[in-house]
Amino acid sequence: MEHTKLEAWKEAVELSVNIYSLTKEYPVEEMYGLKSQMRRAAVSIPSNIAEGSARKNTAETVHFLYIALGSIAELETQVEISKRLGYLNDTQDLQKRILLVKQLTLGLIRYLKNVGK
Repeated sequence: MEHTKLEAWKEAVELSVNIYSLTKEYPVEEMYGLKSQMRRAAVSIPSNIAEGSARKNTAETVHFLYIALGSIAELETQVEISKRLGYLNDTQDLQKRILLVKQLTLGLIRYLKNVGK
C-alpha cells in the first residue's frame, strides 16, 4: 500500500500545513509549549499513516493507524485549548478538516480489518 496514494495521508499532510500556518502567530511564550505540541501532533498523523503503510502485515499497519488516531485526538484537544486561550478564533474549518482526517483514518482501519492488506 503506497501511502502517497491514500486520501487519509494526503488530507493529513494538508492538515499539518494548516497547523503550521495557524500557529505562526502564536505568542513567543508558546514556542516550546502549545505551538510545538500542535505541530508535533499534526506531523505525527501523516507520518504514522506512512509508517503503517510500509509495514508488511495488516496488524502492524492498523497499529500505526491507531497511533495516528491518538495524534488526531491530541490535536483536537490542543485546538480547543488554543481557542479558549484566544490564539485561534474561528476553528470551524479546522475542526472539519480534523474530522475528515479522523473519518478517513477510521475508514482505512475498517477496510484493512475487513479485507486485509
